Amino acid sequence: MFFDNAYFIKGSAYAGKSTMVKLLAGKHDGILCEENYHDRFSVELDSKEFPCLTYTRDLKDWHDFIRRTPEEYLAWIDGVAKECEILELRILNDLCTQGKPVFVDSNISLETLKKITPHDHVLVMLADPMISVNRFFERPDKEKQYLYKLIMEEPDPEKALENYRRGLMLINSRERYDRYLNSGFTVIKRDDGRSIDQTLELVEKAFGLTT
Repeated sequence: MFFDNAYFIKGSAYAGKSTMVKLLAGKHDGILCEENYHDRFSVELDSKEFPCLTYTRDLKDWHDFIRRTPEEYLAWIDGVAKECEILELRILNDLCTQGKPVFVDSNISLETLKKITPHDHVLVMLADPMISVNRFFERPDKEKQYLYKLIMEEPDPEKALENYRRGLMLINSRERYDRYLNSGFTVIKRDDGRSIDQTLELVEKAFGLTT
């Protein structure tokens, strides 16, 4: 499969990926594939084929989620990404036949993207890795606030919070950041002095969508 009408944004948290795909889809009359757009299939997934994606679906006690070691958390995140890629490719195979551009906040690996889409249809957006670690629970997302509530319910909340943050540090490591930075794709770094409209212009230019 080769997707020549899909545009993929990869990168780190807090870099603006979700905002950009929404703006692009709206401006260019495209199909929006937001982060975790495959979630609608979660109920029907086979736990043997997708053990990581069904982990939270079948979880009995959510305290077990935040009690995992940083290494277990990292392994789960990586497993989720691989399973998401399988689902995303299935979904895109259908969406890309509908005659509209498709804008994707994607879990598909850099290696796979190099094989399935033109080089200028992939953009990497990056933010300092420590932003996600330090500001993870600042966002009002109900999922993040629920996790924070669980952590505060632990016998030693401070220790539980530090354990969870160590997991975030593994996920947002400098090594992973550098892998994106040196991927060969166009990179746009977060700049708080740049407006959303200015960032959108850079993204459109990278994708060749400017008129």
